[in-house]
Amino acid sequence: MKVIESILTKNPCYTAGRKITVKGLMLHSVGCPQPSASVFVKIWNKSSYNAACVHAFIDANDGVIYQTLPWNHRGWHGGGDSNNTHIGVEMCEPACIKYTSGAKFTCSDTSKAKAMVKRTYEAAVELFAYLCKEYNLDPLADGVIVSHSEGHKRGIASGHADPEHLWNGLGMGYTMDGFRKAVKAAMGGDSSKNETAPAKSVKATDPAKSFLKSLAGTYKVTANSGLNVRHGAGITKKIMVCIPKGTAVKCYGYYTSVLGTKWLYIQFTYKNVTYSGFASSKYLQK
Repeated sequence: MKVIESILTKNPCYTAGRKITVKGLMLHSVGCPQPSASVFVKIWNKSSYNAACVHAFIDANDGVIYQTLPWNHRGWHGGGDSNNTHIGVEMCEPACIKYTSGAKFTCSDTSKAKAMVKRTYEAAVELFAYLCKEYNLDPLADGVIVSHSEGHKRGIASGHADPEHLWNGLGMGYTMDGFRKAVKAAMGGDSSKNETAPAKSVKATDPAKSFLKSLAGTYKVTANSGLNVRHGAGITKKIMVCIPKGTAVKCYGYYTSVLGTKWLYIQFTYKNVTYSGFASSKYLQK
């Protein structure tokens, strides 16, 4: 998962400075044939643009996530009470589709469109898994992860059909129930792909700069679904292993990322393998 911080500092929603207690996540689709997230960032980052503001866009060309609001900032995405509780994320759409009326559209290149939608779907799963961990949310709990259309049915969002209209129109086979299950699975991680043979150590390949040697000590993992340990300090860094709740680790220092997250540099042994890497301090208790 690659995240580019592109905060809409000129948008009236951002300058209003209102915060929320995050209780859920809402998935959107932009509703127009524009695959580039940077185009939306450019258009929306103006003091005159007071129509909407979301927390992130997912680029359909490469799956890169553009974070456009701080996660705990109140956005203008749901058109209802969901703005007060949910983070809103927009998936960009293929340029080869053409809207005819409402949520109905035609597509001139179905294979290309499906590849793009698959890309945004998979990136959304990763992002939502990260956010659920960050805010201690259960993706399978009622009302935690909803689409814009589901939000409308619940009376907390405006009358939109996204993103299911896009998935159904292209015959992707995706559903929100399937999406929620995919997020839950992603939160657990798959450590088997990242482990090496027993007795061999695995170390961080991307040490953080300006590393601060404090906060040293022994910690335990508090995340119910496990904790991802990465080769570098940041959610874009490759995961080396996911360790379960209660695992004891030794911390040798920390690094604060550009997104403001404090990452501890830890060492531990898991399944007979010794690891050294970075993990979010939010899920480690001294």
